[in-house]
Amino acid sequence: MTNRFEVPFEKIPNSGERAFLKIGDKTLALFNVATQLYAIDDSCPHQGASLFSGRLEGRVIQCCAHGLRFDLTNGCLVNSAQLKVATYPVEVIEDKVFIMIGYGENHE
Repeated sequence: MTNRFEVPFEKIPNSGERAFLKIGDKTLALFNVATQLYAIDDSCPHQGASLFSGRLEGRVIQCCAHGLRFDLTNGCLVNSAQLKVATYPVEVIEDKVFIMIGYGENHE
């Protein structure tokens, strides 16, 4: 089952920025990289540290706790598919942004 969550307008990040979202029991980080939006779980799959405040380099987010780096496009650990963070499809329709929860999530 897919739920479509509309991101509040004031939470839509500008290019180069990010937003923290609470959707039901999930906490997500929404990144705007070169006008492309990426939504991921805010919890590192290694030990649960927040990814929201990690160092962002292009489309790669680095966990503050242990330095693991994840590709925002597919959630995979850089140079390995052994560890993944859940990713969520993002749709932009006119000036509205939607995150699709429960469809196409990359869970291991």
